[in-house]
Amino acid sequence: MTETIIELIRHGEPVGGRRYRGHAIDDPLTEKGWRQMWNTVGDCHHWQQIISSPLSRCQAFAIALGKRHNIGVTVEARFSEVGFGEWEGLSHEIIKTDRFDEYHAFLRDPVNRRPKGAEPLDSFIQRVAAAYDDAVQHHNGKRCLIVTHAGVIRAVIARTVCAAPVGLYRMKINNGGITRIRHTESGGILECLNGQMTEK
Repeated sequence: MTETIIELIRHGEPVGGRRYRGHAIDDPLTEKGWRQMWNTVGDCHHWQQIISSPLSRCQAFAIALGKRHNIGVTVEARFSEVGFGEWEGLSHEIIKTDRFDEYHAFLRDPVNRRPKGAEPLDSFIQRVAAAYDDAVQHHNGKRCLIVTHAGVIRAVIARTVCAAPVGLYRMKINNGGITRIRHTESGGILECLNGQMTEK
């Protein structure tokens, strides 16, 4: 296997402020959100393929970047954000105050104490892993950009470094931040977290 480089970028700030957005919430980017993403990639265009979540906060930028640099864009539904069930659309402040016990139980054990109706974390990790493995295999030897969500990036990182799912929410993923994973015959290596494309 030749080296394959996968860079993942989290979408920028969406309309509606800071709140729980899973795959049921499809807010577009704010002007600030667009700036965050363009500032991160700069003039970089070294990717042979762009893969995007279908949600507009990811897909709109992926399409714009692909058009700017004539890079192919595909949409992969399995890279959608994890479903948050009853928490979908609620602000972090409301959850922390009105659902204090539920919120802290979730932080302590996000695997078993999920919001009612939320996507099981193990199922989410499995769907992300399957999509990611397909991307690495299909684009072997190339450099690809995946435009996606914080939860998806956390799942990919955790799997790369063999971290347990219970620690998934102990990683901060910035809006517009780049994560880089280099795949060799020895497996994947996490090279960058919350970076910018000025870092080669």
